[in-house]
Amino acid sequence: MEYIKLSNGVEMPQLGYGVYQVTSEECERCVSDALSVGYRMIDTAQAYANEEGVGSAVKKSGIARDEVFIVSKIWISNYGYEKAKASIDESLRKLQTEYIDLMLLHQPFCDRYGAYRALEEAYREGKLRAIGVSNFYPDHLIDLASNVEVKPMVNQVETHVFDQQVEAKKYMDELDCRIMSWGPLAEGRNGFFTNELLGEIGKKYGKSIPQVALRWLLQRGVIIIPKSTHKERMTENLNIFDFELAADDMAQIATLDTGKSLFFDHHDGEVTKMFMGWRGLV
Repeated sequence: MEYIKLSNGVEMPQLGYGVYQVTSEECERCVSDALSVGYRMIDTAQAYANEEGVGSAVKKSGIARDEVFIVSKIWISNYGYEKAKASIDESLRKLQTEYIDLMLLHQPFCDRYGAYRALEEAYREGKLRAIGVSNFYPDHLIDLASNVEVKPMVNQVETHVFDQQVEAKKYMDELDCRIMSWGPLAEGRNGFFTNELLGEIGKKYGKSIPQVALRWLLQRGVIIIPKSTHKERMTENLNIFDFELAADDMAQIATLDTGKSLFFDHHDGEVTKMFMGWRGLV
């Protein structure tokens, strides 16, 4: 496993297992499988409604707590200082842990400043080892980082071969904020699993299209959390540390960038209205 050092010195695995859209019923089994094949970082969120499954799986795994890096996120219905503070304690309870390794604000909407103050407080109290944000575009990130005491250490954003976040990463680098990808396999959109370029490059290394795409992100310094509910796919996604893409292959994959989201634009008014309707999700 390779590790990324955060601005406060905390080291986190560069590859982990994500549980977005894993049902609460399936979550414990999936996380147990992921841990059994070698994953040591698990990414969940309050909005995924499966923190309990993550906590149970980690607890029952027999793996020392300090060997598993747990990431969670505060949902916008819990924004504002008091609500966010209470929700952190609730996540700790559900995850059956005394601390969370990395806690993020899930979206750049609602009272993010109040919520971030709660993150800072919990960080100082030792409840959180690191703090950050998710889905913050450069303007959101720069604004927040300029008005808080503890700058975001991680920004988890949609990042894959079709939306490479090249410009956004420049601003993150300036702020000493690490980029973390959600949807590293583009959730299969845009013909991902049949992409000819990725397939041809994969043949050169004896690797699959997902392995090539994940390795490309890894070599760019991106933290990744691919998801699968199948144990064999979990193993395949983890098996990307035994090869390195050549510079010309990296450059070819860079040409796949569309510079656009395959999901939604957080600057779009209709998207904002959608999230306002999702405030009561949890």
